[in-house]
Amino acid sequence: MRQPRLLVPIFGAIFAMAACAAAAPAPPSTASGPRADLAQPATSAVPVELDAAVDAGPGVGPEDAGPDAPADATPSAPPAPVSACNEQSPQDFLVRGNFLKVPQGNQRAIQYRTDTYGFVAGFGRPGPDAKPVSASVVDTTFMGLPVRMHRKVVPALACVEEEIRRSCGDHPYTAHALAGIRFKNTYRGGEVTNHMYGIAIDVDPNLNTCCGCVKPWNDAPRCHRPAKTEYDRMEMPECWVHAFERYGFYWLGHDVLQDTMHYEFLGDPDHILRSSGTSAPGSSGASGGSGGTADGGS
Repeated sequence: MRQPRLLVPIFGAIFAMAACAAAAPAPPSTASGPRADLAQPATSAVPVELDAAVDAGPGVGPEDAGPDAPADATPSAPPAPVSACNEQSPQDFLVRGNFLKVPQGNQRAIQYRTDTYGFVAGFGRPGPDAKPVSASVVDTTFMGLPVRMHRKVVPALACVEEEIRRSCGDHPYTAHALAGIRFKNTYRGGEVTNHMYGIAIDVDPNLNTCCGCVKPWNDAPRCHRPAKTEYDRMEMPECWVHAFERYGFYWLGHDVLQDTMHYEFLGDPDHILRSSGTSAPGSSGASGGSGGTADGGS
């Protein structure tokens, strides 16, 4: 009757094997799904690239912001081009209405022009190495018309043309004739016209007259009509006057002469452009064009 005692060790071994099997780790899964310990946490549906674009602020284009970027995300507009031209006013001591009121004012203005642009025979005190104005006269164009001017003021004319084309579109005007350098003085009493220095330009003398000058200019019909302002004495739009004045020119329509055709550069020729070596548009010289030159008033 001792045989039944062998069952105890057998059952114990079976129970021990079952316990080991239960404690063993499960075999690796052969399914194609991702492992649970390597899965990305589902914290946000927004791509990382979009978050970077938001953090970057304005200036990030939609192509950098990822496929989920808002439809209205547009790149910043480029900055407007900066003109090469300096704005400047005429120098007060060169304005005719000013220097005629001051003792030796006319002589001071003549000497400045002599030192800056060259000498006119019989006027000023040229230095030992001074050259005549004629040595610096060049062919150029203004509004498509040929004109001869002192080379130092050619960039200023180009600045004026750029301004007219930009700002005077609502006041269309086509110039037909210009007058620049002149080798005969039309002033009396010791004055010298700025035409002789190549720094003055007349625009359409037959349309924009000089009511304070000698005949035939003061016989023009516009000189005998009622006028609210000096701008009513000419065909040229007022917008042109403001364009010239913005870049160092003085309009002699403000003078007692009421010379509405006439502009003269009285600014500083060394400050026409913002930096040395920078060219204003259209300042490369003459390029032909319709129309021609004409003799004007002062």
